[in-house]
Amino acid sequence: MGLTLTEKIIKAHLVDGEFVKGSEIGLRIDQTLTQDATGTMAYLEFEAMGVPRVKTERSVAYIDHNTLQNGFENADDHRFIGSVAKKHGIYFSRPGNGICHQVHLERFGAPGKTLIGSDSHTPTGGGIGMLAMGAGGLDVAVAMGGGAYYITYPKIVKVELIGKLNPWVAAKDVILEVLRRMSVKGGVGKVIEYCGEGVKSLSVPERATITNMGAELGATTSIFPSDEITLSFLKAQKREDVYVELCADSDAVYDEEIVINLSELEPLAACPHSPDNIKTASELSGMKIDQVCIGSCTNSSLLDMLKVAHILKGRTVHPDVSLSIAPGSKQVLNMLAENGALSILIAAGARILESACGPCIGMGQSPNSNGISLRTFNRNFLGRSGTKDGQVYLVSPETAAISAVTGVFTDARTIGDMPEFVLPETFLINDNMITLPASEEEADSVEILRGPNIKPFPETAPLLETIDAPCSLKVGDNITTDHIMPAGAKILPLRSNIPAISQHCFTVCDEQFPTRAKELGKSIIVGGSNYGQGSSREHAALAPLYLGVKAVLVKSFARIHRANLINAGILPLTFKNEADYDKINQGDELCLADVRKAVIAGQQELNLVNKTTGDEIAVLCELSGRTKDIMLSGGLLDYTRDQLSK
Repeated sequence: MGLTLTEKIIKAHLVDGEFVKGSEIGLRIDQTLTQDATGTMAYLEFEAMGVPRVKTERSVAYIDHNTLQNGFENADDHRFIGSVAKKHGIYFSRPGNGICHQVHLERFGAPGKTLIGSDSHTPTGGGIGMLAMGAGGLDVAVAMGGGAYYITYPKIVKVELIGKLNPWVAAKDVILEVLRRMSVKGGVGKVIEYCGEGVKSLSVPERATITNMGAELGATTSIFPSDEITLSFLKAQKREDVYVELCADSDAVYDEEIVINLSELEPLAACPHSPDNIKTASELSGMKIDQVCIGSCTNSSLLDMLKVAHILKGRTVHPDVSLSIAPGSKQVLNMLAENGALSILIAAGARILESACGPCIGMGQSPNSNGISLRTFNRNFLGRSGTKDGQVYLVSPETAAISAVTGVFTDARTIGDMPEFVLPETFLINDNMITLPASEEEADSVEILRGPNIKPFPETAPLLETIDAPCSLKVGDNITTDHIMPAGAKILPLRSNIPAISQHCFTVCDEQFPTRAKELGKSIIVGGSNYGQGSSREHAALAPLYLGVKAVLVKSFARIHRANLINAGILPLTFKNEADYDKINQGDELCLADVRKAVIAGQQELNLVNKTTGDEIAVLCELSGRTKDIMLSGGLLDYTRDQLSK
């Protein structure tokens, strides 16, 4: 029996565990990346481990999230990250060089390599044939120190692409179709592996758009084969030396299979407030819009920008619409300037933003009250845009551009013939905004530069003998990390200051939660299904840790957030019977007696007593091996320090 592409890379990197579906496995990590919103904490954690220099093949620190320098905090964080990178052997991509996933695809990604990043859209690297996964910052710190990255051996879904996209139908429409079929929960515990004749019709940037938004499926990652299209892209980036051909064996066996005929797709849109709330562009045709934002790690490649420029050429943005465009990297922006496309965008009335995440994470460009905003981004969660009642639709650059001109939702297929868009034979290579680390000999003389907003990792403690605490908050299904720990221009600068940022924890759901949780001293949170979907931000675990949360009990977890809770020393529990969710109310006194003894014994079913109602509720505590030891130690940092001392 042959192997899938995913299995081949896993097998080549397996350092712990067995090659068995559903079991916990440890993988050797070749590359890591961080961004500045998560990077400060990741590097504080790396420092706490006491490892002098990273042990990966390549680690890169990017500045792309907190680039709005309103006050000293973000600038101090950038300076701190740059100094840590220089001292510890990490490449540093300076502010203005671009969005981490776009730049990594251009300059560092390599087929067949493993990559983890402290950003949930790290699977973008799957577009170039990497096994690339989003992770918490502490997981990235451990990998930089030479430790393995642990995941559950995933199920593998085969998505066979046949046919070819019709004019003005885009790669974004492919992943929106996958989301329509699978939902935001459908990829949990799975890798989405693309194959079939249709793959050959997609460039690397188009493939990367698809793998990028695989994060919205809840998938571990997504991946395309490495083929002659991959080689062509790497040659154009003058990096053909890293190319290897990779594909699944012809007799590989998959857990699930989906077939998508590209020639049958039409322009799609994800409607408010979920990436899987899909309608066709034609269904929405004629709806008045207020704003268009083009960019993000999903759709900011040179190819995307050239299509937008073609549509805007000789046209003017509608007077009722604000159009902003953020090229994904300095390379893209520079090439647009050289070939004249940038002039076209400016002439049409676009507002050109710096090469950064910007509005995708609520960092500026919030829509007007109840405004309709078309965005080429990957998430449209309620309030993420910075406007609580903003109505965000996720669309392709083609749909976004023509709608910006007409002032209403417009199907791009109505604008006439589409020329052939091809990538250049050679990209403009200028890595002068990437700072190389100091040599090992020079590293001792490098000073780490810390600002007053940078606070240490929150205090942790071993798992309690008994958790006897009230329910401080009860929430419903599909709670995102934006609910738990909001983003935006006001909050993101506090990412390196857990005491300060914790004051915003869950305020989207309940403005009184931070005060209540802190006053209670210790508490338990109760939630519904798919709890913690979205961003990889470990602050969604660290802020509750600081506020005294000892356990989170839900119907089901999103993968990365569950791992982050364990890393923070917060006990993740699930209802054995989901109907028991109704037996707990906010304020109820809950008790898990002898929980430490049960975890030590490997007991996976625990008895939770609701002391307020008298109900006894069966809950699952699915910890084993390494995760059990991490939980007992009080978190991954304590566990890692214990292991290093041994």
